[in-house]
Amino acid sequence: MPIRKKLIGRIVDSLLDKYVIRKPPVAVESIAKKQGLQIRFQPLESNLSGFIFRDKQAAIIGVNSTQAKVRQRFTIAHELGHFLLHQNDNLLVDRVLVKLRSGSSNKETDIQEIEANYFAAELLMPRCLIAKDLDHIGPIDIFDEDFITNLAKRYDVSTQALVLRLNGLGYIEH
Repeated sequence: MPIRKKLIGRIVDSLLDKYVIRKPPVAVESIAKKQGLQIRFQPLESNLSGFIFRDKQAAIIGVNSTQAKVRQRFTIAHELGHFLLHQNDNLLVDRVLVKLRSGSSNKETDIQEIEANYFAAELLMPRCLIAKDLDHIGPIDIFDEDFITNLAKRYDVSTQALVLRLNGLGYIEH
């Protein structure tokens, strides 16, 4: 089953419009809270990025407070993606190397992870904002470290996440 890129794009565009996001960085923590999620920052195992737990009363995102701020932002966006896209699971735990899922096959889990990652990238680095910043300059030289670092700071994301996003959007020259 392919990931639902168009659906994810529509959901992200809807969130950006609803919360009047016109420039980076996207206030992902605020968006998650406005969507009804509670966010808890706490030290977790080093290989645990975060989790989402939901029941009839609440939905909670747990974030590893020992990880870098840009990683925490990605985790919040990733778990928000699970919240909006994968509503059949009550507990989703995201580890760096091992993914634990309740009631899912490995294939389904992989799709869920890919979708949540795609959602996080779309939300934190919206294609419309990237286009505003980059369409006038053409392809990006991946070895221009100053440019990549400054753009990552502008979006409050890691340089790795930014490079992956720019490549996916066709902005990196090969």
